[in-house]
Amino acid sequence: MSLSRLIGGFVLRHWRAYAASGVMLAAIALLTVWLPRQVGHLVDGLLGRQLQGPALWQQIGWLLAAGLAIYGLRVAWRLQLYSAAYRMGVELRTQLYQRLALQGPRFYQTRRTGDLMALATNDVDAVEMAAGEAMLAGFDGTLTLVLVVATMTLGVDWRLALVVLLPFPAMALSFWWISRHVHDASREALAAFGRLNDQVQETLAGVRTLRALGLEARSSQRFAALAGEAAASSLQAQRWEATYEPAVGFTLTTAIVLSLGFGGWLVWRNEMTVGQLTSFGMYLGQLIWPMFAAGWVLALIERGRAAWGRLAPVLEAPLVVDDHGSVGTVLPGAVEARGLHFSYPGQAQPALKDVSFTLPAGRTLGLVGPTGSGKSTVIKLLLRQWTAQRGSLRWGDVALADYTLAALRAGIAWVPQEAFLFSASVADNIKLARPDATREMVERAAMQASVHEDILQLPQGYDTPVGERGVTLSGGQRQRVAIARALLADAPLLLLDDALSAVDTQTEARILASLREARQGRSVIIVSHRLSTLVDADQTLVLRHGQVTEQGTHRALVEQGGWYATQWRVQQLEASLEAE
Repeated sequence: MSLSRLIGGFVLRHWRAYAASGVMLAAIALLTVWLPRQVGHLVDGLLGRQLQGPALWQQIGWLLAAGLAIYGLRVAWRLQLYSAAYRMGVELRTQLYQRLALQGPRFYQTRRTGDLMALATNDVDAVEMAAGEAMLAGFDGTLTLVLVVATMTLGVDWRLALVVLLPFPAMALSFWWISRHVHDASREALAAFGRLNDQVQETLAGVRTLRALGLEARSSQRFAALAGEAAASSLQAQRWEATYEPAVGFTLTTAIVLSLGFGGWLVWRNEMTVGQLTSFGMYLGQLIWPMFAAGWVLALIERGRAAWGRLAPVLEAPLVVDDHGSVGTVLPGAVEARGLHFSYPGQAQPALKDVSFTLPAGRTLGLVGPTGSGKSTVIKLLLRQWTAQRGSLRWGDVALADYTLAALRAGIAWVPQEAFLFSASVADNIKLARPDATREMVERAAMQASVHEDILQLPQGYDTPVGERGVTLSGGQRQRVAIARALLADAPLLLLDDALSAVDTQTEARILASLREARQGRSVIIVSHRLSTLVDADQTLVLRHGQVTEQGTHRALVEQGGWYATQWRVQQLEASLEAE
């Protein structure tokens, strides 16, 4: 979709506000054109001694009334226009947020967070200005230009009007040349701001790492370089926009010289009155606004086009996972995988090869294996963050693709290894999936996740703000708060993706015991490198190089003497050495 179609559709949806603004601008233009003609009559009346006393004051009163009316109408149309144009900014930001919320990991692998944030600020503002200021300024300037030129030609003297308009084609050509450079410079300025924004976001997110490695100076130098690039790019765009003014000034100066020379000659020959020449000079002065408006409108439109050129690919980017399902409620039942094959884009080695398993409702399945063996990939396929190239995944005898994404993800509680907490209180983070949960329910979930006592030690207990990404909590505390959040969600399927890696073995045992007691028919899939986590699992799969190489209960796998048995003995030895 082009910028013109976007703005056209928006104007049609909000035609009342634009129509009201247009009517007020038309009234302003008519009054503006009427004023010089009235002043010309006033001058001729004074020179001919025809206006005196009350008649003179009446004419002056009409001029003052017209000025006040123009002032009031200008305030009113701006209020009407801006209220509509700001709605476009709200609509675009809402569309951008909704689209980003639906995108999968593949999209974010090619996009930087800071640049996406810049799209929601600077780029949306530029499109908003093109839909608001540019539209109405263009209408106002064009209408004023047409009325003024028509009045100069038909109402004053067509010969003088033609002479005065001779420099204007050269100005139009210069505007076309300048606007091309404004577009390129604006696009680079927006991109440079996006790079700067991304650097700030990454620096703030990783500030503790930078301090730990002593990289503050290098980070500051990088920021200074990007800030300089952004400033230089913005300055370059402003320089090109500033060249509109000299083009307008040169054109109008030439037109004034021509009007004074040729108009004075007409007055000398008695083919024009002094009042008419005065009116013509005032009309010529009124052309200043349409000319400056033309430059301003072109600058806003080119800036908006550059911004839309960055926004449109994000808004129109296809979803990695299509949401074409029709089943709106997850049906209880077994989770079945049959012959799953999956490869990440750009990877020659498949992440999963012919993986099959069945998880009956209310049971626990363990996934173990070396790093990169495909454990987390199984979780991502269950969450439909990716789609398998071959094979099938079913839940409750319904293909996962037949569920709507909202229904599927509402039926799954997922705890990743890197638990994400929002900048809110501990209680608000726990009841994220159930905002109506009572404090008693929140505390019960925290007890099951073995984090209740830790929370009580915080300055404000459950009302303690955790900071951005839970920075005030330890890694183990963040994981346990995330587990409490998943337990409170009470979803029929719980996915723990190495979610106990940051807790000690005693805490792990307490959490697992609570999970067994509070499971209540919930199916659980646990991904873990620590095999003690899976001792009580109903079935465990060993993944190596994307394939299932061993499967069975903990006891059966230990007796088989394969990779699982070897790792179990190693981990038991490490645990005994740590205990000693």
